[in-house]
Amino acid sequence: MGKKITLILSILLIIALLAGIVYVVFAKVKKEEDDKTRKNPIVTMELENLGVVTIELYPEYAPNTVANFIDLINQGYYNGLTFHRAVQGFMVQGGDKEGTGSGKVEETIEGEFRRNGFTQNTLKHERGVISMARSDYSSIGLVAEGYDSAFSQFFIMVANTSSLNGSYAAFGKVLTGMEYVDELVKVEAIQEKDETATTEGEEEPELTAEEQLALQPKITKMTVDTFGIDYGKPERQPAFDINAYFSQMYGL
Repeated sequence: MGKKITLILSILLIIALLAGIVYVVFAKVKKEEDDKTRKNPIVTMELENLGVVTIELYPEYAPNTVANFIDLINQGYYNGLTFHRAVQGFMVQGGDKEGTGSGKVEETIEGEFRRNGFTQNTLKHERGVISMARSDYSSIGLVAEGYDSAFSQFFIMVANTSSLNGSYAAFGKVLTGMEYVDELVKVEAIQEKDETATTEGEEEPELTAEEQLALQPKITKMTVDTFGIDYGKPERQPAFDINAYFSQMYGL
């Protein structure tokens, strides 16, 4: 009788082990299949008087940057904001709440790029790639403060620019509507001016801030489809205040 019980227990143990192995193998295969069919987030950006641009986000390169972008979109943050800077043959930039590029923010995110110790982001700044704009305080000896200063401003490349690789957090790429991005770069009101250039004849009168803002290309609406995947809440940190820094340093 004892031998039969031992035999039954042994058989049950073998069955349990086999079931465990089958479960592990099945789970691995399912994960691989899910990874193959998993869709990255798709952003739809409607541009006033131009058209619709769709952008695929790449969380595998810059997960927190993607989470931050998705969170801002879901808040409706970008609706009604503008593109304020364009450089032909380079990029177009937008997403500043004041439309100047100098809008103050309360929080920022860590820069997910190689120079900031984030090595998994190997996405290159090629035509159509979207990347995060940030400040640069290196001229006054503040490096980390600039690396971790991005929040909402982004730029879209219209040409390959390898000099940005590893220094800015690229996190997605335009899928459709690149022709509208090209049109943005042509908007004279946001083209970066060459301060050293001289003009002949009568100078044009300077526009007020309100007039300048009215001429900037507007993001009517921005939405994102995550296909049911939750990318979590972004990790943010208090923004570095350059004005407070100078006040403390020089007693202003």
